[in-house]
Amino acid sequence: MREFLAAAAAVLSTGLAPAMAQDWSGQITPYVWGAGLGGDVTPFAGAPTLAFDKSLSEVLEDTDGAFFLSGFARRDRLVLMGDLSWSASSKAGTLPPGLPAAGKVTQRSLTLLAGWRVVSNDRMTLDALAGARAWRVESRIKIAGGAIQASPGKDFIDPILALRANVALAPQWSAILYADVGGGAGSEHTSQFLATVNYQVTDQLYVSAGYRQLNVDYRDGGTRLDVTMAGPILGATWRF
Repeated sequence: MREFLAAAAAVLSTGLAPAMAQDWSGQITPYVWGAGLGGDVTPFAGAPTLAFDKSLSEVLEDTDGAFFLSGFARRDRLVLMGDLSWSASSKAGTLPPGLPAAGKVTQRSLTLLAGWRVVSNDRMTLDALAGARAWRVESRIKIAGGAIQASPGKDFIDPILALRANVALAPQWSAILYADVGGGAGSEHTSQFLATVNYQVTDQLYVSAGYRQLNVDYRDGGTRLDVTMAGPILGATWRF
């Protein structure tokens, strides 16, 4: 009987192992991003170009509002990612021959990715992903106190390729490095870089701090949005 029970347990564990290995795990991360703005905005053909200049000390000053949420799921080596972001940044300046001007850029984007875990060990994991980023970008420009103004909006979708690494630093400490690049369908070019340091509070809860930069160069007729949004981020991750 003992031999039979041992054999039955072995068969049961062998049968359950692949199924358990294929169970889904996931996480969701709301985060705040102090996204300052830099670049050039030309809202329509013939309109003046308003240049934005940003430094880290101006990040919070330039931000009008933001909302960000990301998600991650894995089943064995299959990985899925999503990121929803909305942010609005503004800046005032002057245009030749000294006219006061103000500009604002609001971006909404949804990034969806799927990929494969190509490296997995005790020190790090590395995921290779592909997908798309859908954009809604609105630019607003006011010149001479509103004597001249325009608020065009653009919708477009870009294919992207991405890499995501999770590196163990110490007990309860880790770092995440993420980068993607794409464009050629909706925009001329888009790219993103993210780096965070993470601390494990409990088995399910992590807190993180880092830096994110998102770039897009969009041209359509006389409209051009060559914009970089960058700044510090703070997030909390719940794993399930």
